[in-house]
Amino acid sequence: MSEDTQRCGFVALVGAPNAGKSTLVNQLVGAKVSIVSRKAQTTRAQLRGISIQGAAQIVLVDTPGIFAPRRKLDRAMVASALQGAADADVVTLLVDARRGADDEVLSILERLKQAGAPKFLALNKIDLVAREKLLALAAKLNEAATFEETFMISALTGDGVQKLRERLAARMPLSPWLYPEDQLSDAPLRFLAAEITREKLFERLHDELPYQSSVETEGWTNQRDGSARIEQTIYVARESQKKIVIGEGGRTIKAIGQAARAEIAEAAEQKVHLFLFVKVRENWAEDPERYREMRLEPPKEG
Repeated sequence: MSEDTQRCGFVALVGAPNAGKSTLVNQLVGAKVSIVSRKAQTTRAQLRGISIQGAAQIVLVDTPGIFAPRRKLDRAMVASALQGAADADVVTLLVDARRGADDEVLSILERLKQAGAPKFLALNKIDLVAREKLLALAAKLNEAATFEETFMISALTGDGVQKLRERLAARMPLSPWLYPEDQLSDAPLRFLAAEITREKLFERLHDELPYQSSVETEGWTNQRDGSARIEQTIYVARESQKKIVIGEGGRTIKAIGQAARAEIAEAAEQKVHLFLFVKVRENWAEDPERYREMRLEPPKEG
């Protein structure tokens, strides 16, 4: 393939929390590169998934959900999402068709007016909504903002996703590819491994644990036998949360570790020995270093 015919650009996926952005990124890439959880606001930083369609390399920016921020961490996440939209070649607004054009979606539409890039609209979870309601929702949103195209998709099943991928590819500017053909994400393995463990943490303790908890990969040592020794720390805000994560007789953290280890081994393509520790770190959301670990810019005061 000649570089003269190659296309490459950035697509920002934006939407309210739990619209399905991470699921869509994984579907477009064809592999798991972004963690998925039914817990709102799971995605914290811009994570880039890389999708190939013909001569086009589509760099998908999975942004944190845009919502009304209350805490410092919230502000950093929303700022990251809006920056992703500002820098993109195409902005795709993903809307949970079951929720419709609620206040959160309308607020995002207002914010996106400042983004100069072409905008696509993708209505997600169409398999759960009647056709008449979908058409009415599409019409309402197209009245509220200027979208070049509207897509009806199910990010979970993949229905309609290939058409979206093809149209995104056609919209990418002529440019040499930015990443090797076999690279699926820009996230370092250490970061992805921490994200995988965080996903397993939320899957296991969805109702008991606040989403402010974080996971950091503290050590990654490649052993002589080709395996990796990985040490991760789960940080929580209070001693009571630490007990929940460990569980009676250590059963909860053992189950989290087993699930995470299998998935990290698959992502790293090597055998993994995973060691998890739990520490209490009060007010960690005030520490600028923690934002850098999460690939976020600390929010400016005021």
